[in-house]
Amino acid sequence: MIRRPPAKRAPGAFTLIELLATIAIMALLLVAAVPALRAARDSSLASRSSSNLRQLALANLAYAADNGTFAPAQDAKNRTRWHGARTGGTGAFDPRKGYLAPYLGEDGNVKRCPLLTNLIESGSFEEGTGGYGYNAAYVGGTPDDPFMPEKPSNLPHAATTIMFATTAFARGGGLQEYPYAEPFFFTTGGGTPQPSVHFRAHGRAIVAWCDGHVTSEPPTKVGGPNHYGGDNGEHQIGWLGPEEENGFWNPRRGL
Repeated sequence: MIRRPPAKRAPGAFTLIELLATIAIMALLLVAAVPALRAARDSSLASRSSSNLRQLALANLAYAADNGTFAPAQDAKNRTRWHGARTGGTGAFDPRKGYLAPYLGEDGNVKRCPLLTNLIESGSFEEGTGGYGYNAAYVGGTPDDPFMPEKPSNLPHAATTIMFATTAFARGGGLQEYPYAEPFFFTTGGGTPQPSVHFRAHGRAIVAWCDGHVTSEPPTKVGGPNHYGGDNGEHQIGWLGPEEENGFWNPRRGL
Protein backbone atom coordinates (compact mmCIF):
# COMPACT_ATOMS: atom_id res chain seq x y z
CA MET A 1 0.00 0.00 0.00
CA ILE A 2 1.37 3.33 -1.07
CA ARG A 3 1.19 6.01 1.57
CA ARG A 4 0.77 9.56 0.45
CA PRO A 5 2.67 12.25 2.30
CA PRO A 6 0.47 14.65 4.37
CA ALA A 7 -0.77 17.68 2.51
CA LYS A 8 1.36 20.72 3.10
CA ARG A 9 -0.24 24.01 4.06
CA ALA A 10 0.33 26.73 1.55
CA PRO A 11 2.78 29.36 2.77
CA GLY A 12 0.94 32.18 4.53
CA ALA A 13 -2.36 30.26 4.79
CA PHE A 14 -4.37 30.02 8.05
CA THR A 15 -6.07 27.01 9.47
CA LEU A 16 -9.77 27.20 10.32
CA ILE A 17 -8.97 27.27 14.03
CA GLU A 18 -6.56 30.16 13.54
CA LEU A 19 -9.16 32.10 11.55
CA LEU A 20 -11.83 31.54 14.19
CA ALA A 21 -9.44 32.60 16.94
CA THR A 22 -8.54 35.77 15.02
CA ILE A 23 -12.22 36.62 14.46
CA ALA A 24 -12.96 36.08 18.16
CA ILE A 25 -10.09 38.35 19.21
CA MET A 26 -11.23 41.07 16.78
CA ALA A 27 -14.78 40.81 18.12
CA LEU A 28 -13.55 41.20 21.71
CA LEU A 29 -11.45 44.21 20.75
CA LEU A 30 -14.45 45.77 19.01
CA VAL A 31 -16.68 45.22 22.04
CA ALA A 32 -14.03 46.78 24.27
CA ALA A 33 -13.60 49.74 21.93
CA VAL A 34 -17.30 50.68 21.62
CA PRO A 35 -17.64 52.24 25.11
CA ALA A 36 -14.44 54.21 24.60
CA LEU A 37 -15.64 55.46 21.22
CA ARG A 38 -19.02 56.39 22.70
CA ALA A 39 -17.34 58.22 25.58
CA ALA A 40 -15.11 60.13 23.16
CA ARG A 41 -18.12 61.09 21.06
CA ASP A 42 -20.10 62.24 24.11
CA SER A 43 -17.14 64.27 25.34
CA SER A 44 -16.93 65.98 21.96
CA LEU A 45 -20.66 66.78 22.04
CA ALA A 46 -20.38 68.09 25.60
CA SER A 47 -17.53 70.37 24.49
CA ARG A 48 -19.69 71.73 21.68
CA SER A 49 -22.56 72.32 24.10
CA SER A 50 -20.21 74.12 26.51
CA SER A 51 -19.12 76.35 23.63
CA ASN A 52 -22.78 77.14 22.84
CA LEU A 53 -23.44 78.11 26.45
CA ARG A 54 -20.33 80.26 26.56
CA GLN A 55 -21.59 82.10 23.47
CA LEU A 56 -24.97 82.62 25.15
CA ALA A 57 -23.31 84.04 28.27
CA LEU A 58 -21.10 86.38 26.22
CA ALA A 59 -24.14 87.49 24.20
CA ASN A 60 -26.01 88.34 27.40
CA LEU A 61 -23.01 90.19 28.83
CA ALA A 62 -22.81 92.19 25.59
CA TYR A 63 -26.53 92.93 25.85
CA ALA A 64 -25.98 94.17 29.42
CA ALA A 65 -23.09 96.39 28.30
CA ASP A 66 -25.38 98.01 25.73
CA ASN A 67 -28.58 98.22 27.78
CA GLY A 68 -27.59 98.38 31.44
CA THR A 69 -29.42 95.15 32.34
CA PHE A 70 -29.27 91.56 31.25
CA ALA A 71 -31.74 90.47 28.57
CA PRO A 72 -35.34 90.07 29.78
CA ALA A 73 -36.50 86.49 30.08
CA GLN A 74 -39.79 87.58 28.47
CA ASP A 75 -42.10 90.56 28.15
CA ALA A 76 -45.39 90.97 30.01
CA LYS A 77 -47.44 89.76 27.01
CA ASN A 78 -45.24 86.69 26.53
CA ARG A 79 -44.62 87.64 22.91
CA THR A 80 -40.90 88.29 23.09
CA ARG A 81 -38.46 86.18 25.05
CA TRP A 82 -34.71 85.92 25.30
CA HIS A 83 -34.74 83.19 22.61
CA GLY A 84 -37.42 84.36 20.15
CA ALA A 85 -40.56 86.35 19.41
CA ARG A 86 -44.05 85.74 18.04
CA THR A 87 -46.77 88.00 16.68
CA GLY A 88 -49.60 86.75 18.92
CA GLY A 89 -50.19 85.22 22.30
CA THR A 90 -49.87 81.70 20.93
CA GLY A 91 -47.82 80.04 18.24
CA ALA A 92 -44.17 79.36 17.65
CA PHE A 93 -41.39 81.76 18.57
CA ASP A 94 -39.19 82.99 15.74
CA PRO A 95 -35.65 82.41 17.08
CA ARG A 96 -34.27 85.21 14.90
CA LYS A 97 -36.19 87.87 16.83
CA GLY A 98 -35.47 87.23 20.50
CA TYR A 99 -33.79 89.75 22.79
CA LEU A 100 -30.42 88.08 22.28
CA ALA A 101 -30.74 87.51 18.52
CA PRO A 102 -28.61 90.56 17.54
CA TYR A 103 -25.76 89.14 19.64
CA LEU A 104 -25.84 85.55 18.36
CA GLY A 105 -24.18 85.85 14.98
CA GLU A 106 -25.52 86.29 11.47
CA ASP A 107 -28.53 83.95 11.75
CA GLY A 108 -29.43 85.10 15.29
CA ASN A 109 -30.40 81.57 16.29
CA VAL A 110 -29.63 79.88 19.57
CA LYS A 111 -27.34 76.99 18.67
CA ARG A 112 -28.92 73.62 19.39
CA CYS A 113 -27.35 71.44 22.07
CA PRO A 114 -25.94 68.38 20.26
CA LEU A 115 -26.48 66.25 23.38
CA LEU A 116 -30.24 66.85 23.23
CA THR A 117 -30.92 66.31 19.53
CA ASN A 118 -31.29 62.52 19.68
CA LEU A 119 -33.19 62.60 22.99
CA ILE A 120 -36.19 64.57 21.72
CA GLU A 121 -38.77 62.06 20.55
CA SER A 122 -41.37 64.50 19.24
CA GLY A 123 -41.85 68.20 18.56
CA SER A 124 -41.50 70.75 21.36
CA PHE A 125 -43.89 73.58 22.17
CA GLU A 126 -40.81 75.59 23.20
CA GLU A 127 -38.65 75.09 20.11
CA GLY A 128 -35.93 77.62 19.45
CA THR A 129 -34.21 77.56 22.85
CA GLY A 130 -31.60 75.10 21.66
CA GLY A 131 -32.06 73.03 24.80
CA TYR A 132 -30.77 75.80 27.08
CA GLY A 133 -32.64 77.57 29.87
CA TYR A 134 -32.23 81.05 31.35
CA ASN A 135 -32.29 81.96 35.03
CA ALA A 136 -35.51 83.94 34.62
CA ALA A 137 -36.23 84.12 38.35
CA TYR A 138 -33.15 86.18 39.28
CA VAL A 139 -31.30 87.29 36.11
CA GLY A 140 -33.81 87.61 33.27
CA GLY A 141 -36.25 88.94 35.86
CA THR A 142 -36.24 89.59 39.60
CA PRO A 143 -38.41 88.43 42.51
CA ASP A 144 -39.83 91.96 42.71
CA ASP A 145 -40.60 92.20 38.99
CA PRO A 146 -40.43 89.12 36.72
CA PHE A 147 -40.35 91.34 33.63
CA MET A 148 -37.48 93.58 34.81
CA PRO A 149 -34.09 91.93 34.29
CA GLU A 150 -31.28 92.35 36.77
CA LYS A 151 -28.33 94.73 36.47
CA PRO A 152 -24.85 93.17 36.49
CA SER A 153 -23.89 95.54 39.31
CA ASN A 154 -26.54 93.91 41.54
CA LEU A 155 -24.89 90.48 41.38
CA PRO A 156 -22.46 90.18 44.31
CA HIS A 157 -21.96 86.48 43.54
CA ALA A 158 -21.77 86.60 39.73
CA ALA A 159 -19.26 83.74 39.49
CA THR A 160 -21.64 81.42 41.38
CA THR A 161 -24.96 82.64 39.98
CA ILE A 162 -26.51 80.60 37.18
CA MET A 163 -27.15 82.45 33.94
CA PHE A 164 -27.92 79.56 31.56
CA ALA A 165 -27.93 75.77 31.88
CA THR A 166 -28.75 72.68 29.86
CA THR A 167 -32.50 72.24 30.30
CA ALA A 168 -35.40 70.08 29.15
CA PHE A 169 -38.97 69.33 30.16
CA ALA A 170 -40.13 65.74 30.71
CA ARG A 171 -43.62 65.03 29.42
CA GLY A 172 -45.63 61.97 28.49
CA GLY A 173 -44.40 62.02 24.89
CA GLY A 174 -40.73 62.35 25.87
CA LEU A 175 -38.40 65.30 26.29
CA GLN A 176 -38.86 68.78 24.86
CA GLU A 177 -36.92 72.02 24.90
CA TYR A 178 -37.65 74.45 27.73
CA PRO A 179 -36.47 78.10 27.95
CA TYR A 180 -35.91 78.51 31.70
CA ALA A 181 -33.68 76.96 34.34
CA GLU A 182 -36.12 76.66 37.23
CA PRO A 183 -34.91 77.16 40.84
CA PHE A 184 -35.75 74.97 43.81
CA PHE A 185 -38.61 77.23 44.95
CA PHE A 186 -40.89 79.87 43.47
CA THR A 187 -39.69 83.35 44.43
CA THR A 188 -43.21 84.34 45.50
CA GLY A 189 -46.02 82.32 47.01
CA GLY A 190 -43.92 79.31 48.02
CA GLY A 191 -43.99 75.88 46.43
CA THR A 192 -41.72 74.05 44.02
CA PRO A 193 -41.75 74.53 40.25
CA GLN A 194 -41.38 71.66 37.83
CA PRO A 195 -37.60 71.21 37.52
CA SER A 196 -35.90 71.73 34.19
CA VAL A 197 -32.12 71.49 34.66
CA HIS A 198 -31.08 68.49 32.58
CA PHE A 199 -28.04 66.45 33.61
CA ARG A 200 -27.39 65.00 30.15
CA ALA A 201 -23.62 65.43 29.93
CA HIS A 202 -22.25 62.25 31.57
CA GLY A 203 -24.77 62.73 34.39
CA ARG A 204 -23.96 66.43 34.75
CA ALA A 205 -25.55 69.70 33.69
CA ILE A 206 -23.52 72.25 31.76
CA VAL A 207 -23.85 75.70 33.32
CA ALA A 208 -22.90 79.19 32.15
CA TRP A 209 -22.39 81.50 35.13
CA CYS A 210 -23.00 85.23 35.27
CA ASP A 211 -19.32 86.10 34.99
CA GLY A 212 -19.16 84.18 31.67
CA HIS A 213 -17.34 80.99 32.67
CA VAL A 214 -18.83 77.54 32.00
CA THR A 215 -18.66 74.36 34.08
CA SER A 216 -20.34 70.95 34.32
CA GLU A 217 -22.16 70.28 37.58
CA PRO A 218 -23.57 67.14 39.27
CA PRO A 219 -27.15 67.08 40.52
CA THR A 220 -28.17 67.79 44.09
CA LYS A 221 -31.58 66.28 43.46
CA VAL A 222 -33.43 64.72 40.52
CA GLY A 223 -37.17 64.17 40.34
CA GLY A 224 -39.69 66.65 41.68
CA PRO A 225 -43.16 67.61 40.45
CA ASN A 226 -44.19 67.00 36.85
CA HIS A 227 -47.43 68.33 35.38
CA TYR A 228 -47.10 66.88 31.87
CA GLY A 229 -47.02 63.13 32.50
CA GLY A 230 -43.23 62.79 32.32
CA ASP A 231 -40.69 61.22 34.66
CA ASN A 232 -38.01 63.67 35.82
CA GLY A 233 -36.01 60.97 37.56
CA GLU A 234 -35.87 58.76 34.48
CA HIS A 235 -34.63 61.67 32.36
CA GLN A 236 -32.17 63.03 34.97
CA ILE A 237 -33.90 66.37 35.44
CA GLY A 238 -33.65 68.25 38.72
CA TRP A 239 -31.53 70.84 40.52
CA LEU A 240 -27.91 71.54 41.37
CA GLY A 241 -26.13 73.17 44.29
CA PRO A 242 -27.56 74.11 47.69
CA GLU A 243 -31.29 74.57 48.28
CA GLU A 244 -31.10 77.35 50.89
CA GLU A 245 -32.35 80.69 49.53
CA ASN A 246 -32.52 79.07 46.06
CA GLY A 247 -28.78 78.52 46.08
CA PHE A 248 -26.91 79.24 42.84
CA TRP A 249 -29.95 80.88 41.26
CA ASN A 250 -30.07 83.69 43.84
CA PRO A 251 -27.22 86.22 43.45
CA ARG A 252 -28.01 87.87 46.79
CA ARG A 253 -28.18 84.76 48.96
CA GLY A 254 -26.78 85.28 52.43
CA LEU A 255 -27.10 89.07 52.28
